[in-house]
Amino acid sequence: MSQVELYDESTPFKAGSIQESGHAQKKGLTVITAALFLVGEMAGSGVLALPRAVVDTGWNGVVMLLLCCAVAGHNGIMLGRCWNILQLRWPEYRDHVRDPYPAIGERAYGKVGKVAVSVCVNVTLFGVATVFLLLAAENLQTLVQDLSPHRSTFSFCFWLIILAGALTPFTWLGSPKDFWPAAVAATVATVLACVLMFIGVLVDIPNFKHTKDQEEDIKAVFLTFGTILFAFGGASTFPTIQHDMKEPQKFSRSVVLAFAALLLMYLPVSIAGFLVYKSECDNNVLTTLTAGGLKYASLILITLHLIFAFIIVINPVCQELEERFRIANRFGVFRILLRTLLVGLVLFTGESLPHFGAILSLVGGSTITCLTFVFPSLFYLKLSRQTSPDWPEVEVQPYEWAWHIEFILIGVVGGIASTYSAIDGIASGFQVVPCYVNMTAANM
Repeated sequence: MSQVELYDESTPFKAGSIQESGHAQKKGLTVITAALFLVGEMAGSGVLALPRAVVDTGWNGVVMLLLCCAVAGHNGIMLGRCWNILQLRWPEYRDHVRDPYPAIGERAYGKVGKVAVSVCVNVTLFGVATVFLLLAAENLQTLVQDLSPHRSTFSFCFWLIILAGALTPFTWLGSPKDFWPAAVAATVATVLACVLMFIGVLVDIPNFKHTKDQEEDIKAVFLTFGTILFAFGGASTFPTIQHDMKEPQKFSRSVVLAFAALLLMYLPVSIAGFLVYKSECDNNVLTTLTAGGLKYASLILITLHLIFAFIIVINPVCQELEERFRIANRFGVFRILLRTLLVGLVLFTGESLPHFGAILSLVGGSTITCLTFVFPSLFYLKLSRQTSPDWPEVEVQPYEWAWHIEFILIGVVGGIASTYSAIDGIASGFQVVPCYVNMTAANM
């Protein structure tokens, strides 16, 4: 019996039911474990930066947070429908595929679509992996310095090297279904950390009674747009996770569960940090917390999340590079060499630009905007217009066309403005010295 069991493809289906059409596999992720992967990949670094982003924009930031969550979740479902369309139309996508998102781009817009997606996916995941490594190293340095009986002067830059070396062997694992416990651990750690951070902010209320509101400016709005999109920017790995599911056609359920969980984690911490800390809130809210026990427990949990999430986000890049270099889909010397070199490149980037906020805003405003706002709607509309006598019909209502076009326009305009603001901030606002120039650098 074949590994793939096809559903009935003989009848037309409407856009709203595409996610329930597709194929089933004997082994793979369930709806719940797929949702855990989504949460584990997106949460963590985002929740640390959101309170400051909301401080910079006030209640408008809360509205942006809700809207970006809704749009990112909706487009995540659209991306899932795109992958279901590919599996229904072209049987080769029912077997193992290392680069599903670029494959969607190729079927929609040919070689140009594939290259555009490939560049954005790899830049995004590379940037996210770098941010995770930087934050984990910063957290470890803080823990060792504050809790060690003899105050350590061990450089943050050396922590980067230690972490990269320790995580490298775990990046050699095949695909998400091979390390699903990492997703569970990352999600549990983030949920517990968010609860502790929220309690810690409430405990700090008496210490921040006289803080002043932050003055808002248009540049901060665009930077906040990039930061918020980074917090919901998991689209680059969505097709990879969906393809590893037992029933990929049920991916939309995983998306709904994941984004509901993210909102429950992000909103309380963001609003509490905004109302309590105001202008004194740091880019990393953990450094603002004053409640010792809660602060260090949150630090440990978030660091665990970042470590597990690093393994998750770098995997799709590894798989696509292996496809490019025609490396066999099994454990071997060439896989080890390529993935080790990739981690080394992430390490070099972190050592060169040791400021997580700069990378976070830049990636969030540029490539994540394309992958989350622009490409899902663009590809879905294009695939829905393609026809063949052997293909089920895809019906898209006029009102659906309208909001997809709106999402694309918002993504293009907001992405350009956010990217410009992030580059301007890196050029003028961040005083960053590469680690190999100043190996005693300790601050991000």
